Amino acid sequence: MKHNIFGVHITHRTEHVPAVQATLTKYGCNIRTRLGIHDADATSCSPSGLILVDAFGDEATVEAFYVELKALHGVDVQRMNFLEV
Repeated sequence: MKHNIFGVHITHRTEHVPAVQATLTKYGCNIRTRLGIHDADATSCSPSGLILVDAFGDEATVEAFYVELKALHGVDVQRMNFLEV
């Protein structure tokens, strides 16, 4: 099994999350796991956030998903690929 992990850092969440969410929804059938992380407590909520995505599917679809995320304004995407040996 191959794991394609995308780390998606979003700045100004309230402004940029709608476009990120639309892309995640578009590729929803290619997401094995999704974990959202942001700093929040009883008095504040961070303006930035991090989403970890384990994407799967054919190589062309996974690459298209990655490229679309990277093209979004206010989003930085890092990638890790793990192959089972």
